[in-house]
Amino acid sequence: MHEFSYALCIIASVALKCSFLNRRLLSIFAGCYDAGLIFSGGDSEVAYKGFDLTGKRALVFGGTSGLGRSIAHGLAEAGADVVPVSRRSDEVARTAEEIRSLGRKTLEATADVTRREDIQRVVDRMLQEMGRIDILVNSAGTTKRMPSLELDDETWNRILDVNLKGTWLTCQMVGRVMKEQRYGRIINIGSIGSFLSLHEAAPYCASKGAVAALTRALGAEWTIYNITVNALAPGVFETPLNKAIIHEPGRKASILSHTPMQRFGNLEEIKGAAIFLASDAASFVTGEVIAVDGGFLAQGIGR
Repeated sequence: MHEFSYALCIIASVALKCSFLNRRLLSIFAGCYDAGLIFSGGDSEVAYKGFDLTGKRALVFGGTSGLGRSIAHGLAEAGADVVPVSRRSDEVARTAEEIRSLGRKTLEATADVTRREDIQRVVDRMLQEMGRIDILVNSAGTTKRMPSLELDDETWNRILDVNLKGTWLTCQMVGRVMKEQRYGRIINIGSIGSFLSLHEAAPYCASKGAVAALTRALGAEWTIYNITVNALAPGVFETPLNKAIIHEPGRKASILSHTPMQRFGNLEEIKGAAIFLASDAASFVTGEVIAVDGGFLAQGIGR
């Protein structure tokens, strides 16, 4: 079916531009378009229009670096207007300009996800200037490698506040908007640490395990408002957050030995799953945590 759709897409994209074709042939291609076999996405042709995000407005917390920035780019490439948010105004300005260069609308807004008033300010501005919030991505996060017996309260609280409390606050506050709209797609960012231990990262694993549980709870509860809540569980991607940790002596070898693909993820490789969960193609998917991990969670006895 994929090969058929792709071939049909190429033929149709040429044929529909040819004025000499008879009306009968043109009507056949038009019918294929209406059936979803052909989708015209601006300058490109896409085989399935369910992935198109044209006209959607996305809010991405933690959207100016690492996985969040890549997801923000992906949503914009799929047609959405995207507002990337973080604490640093210079990173927000840079990412917003990148989104504008893709032909999408955006806003420049900063926020600390642990502060309800910051989130509300961003939500209010987005509603005022863009009218609605269709997609929410929660990618703000932090971590620190430390033996658990040496862990201090300040470090524990900071990691749990950003990773868990921040996700909860944005879900609740944007969820209220989506309830009134009777539509919403929420994508939280979990981790392989949502399912298993990561050495000397107890608060991070605790926070990400809770994010997975929160995702399942809200995903089940909010279906009555036509809101889906899902999460991505990335494997090991090299990002500014974890770069120093994953390249520590011995750590890289351990990670790669547990990853069947024998490599770290490329930031581009998170986009597809995020676009899927943000789109109408995922309208019957909620409360799920989807791993994008090169087979890490599937690995049993290695080679």
